Amino acid sequence: MAERDGLTDQARKREEDYFRKRDRELIEKMRQAAAAEQTRRDLEAKTGLHDPALLADLEELGFTPDTITLLPLVPIVQVAWAEGGVSEAERKLIVQLARARGAEAGSAADRQLGEWLDRRPSADVFTRATRLIRAMLDQPAGAAVDLNADELIKYCENIAAASGGILGIGRISAEERTALERIAEALKAK
Repeated sequence: MAERDGLTDQARKREEDYFRKRDRELIEKMRQAAAAEQTRRDLEAKTGLHDPALLADLEELGFTPDTITLLPLVPIVQVAWAEGGVSEAERKLIVQLARARGAEAGSAADRQLGEWLDRRPSADVFTRATRLIRAMLDQPAGAAVDLNADELIKYCENIAAASGGILGIGRISAEERTALERIAEALKAK
């Protein structure tokens, strides 16, 4: 009989261990779900976007509440990359704009911006981000973007002119002009 009690105790202990492990896994899943929901609420508050598909798109692109201030800079980064690389003058202007928008040195937003300036984001990132900016500009609350389409296009033009041309001639390349036209069309589309 003692042998059966020992087996029963071992079986009971394994069962308790199993259920403790399952409880920990469920608690972790609930914690992750709560954190994801909080992130969505924070993104919604900072962007003015309420559409779950748009918020999911932001998350898929890697935007967080800490990096969302960079979203309006994506077209500017796109123009900087139009000729295949980001010049020092372009980099300096983009970083200045990011700092003015609250991206502090060493922050998550600053690190993300550094990545974009070092390695060209995909065309898909540029397209999707511009579509999301357009959606933010369309919000009746006046856009959490705090820039309008004309201002964004002007910043893009400033970046395009930052390192081009000799004596002010040909300051904006054909590649940059093409990128500017596409961005202007996408941002002003209704």
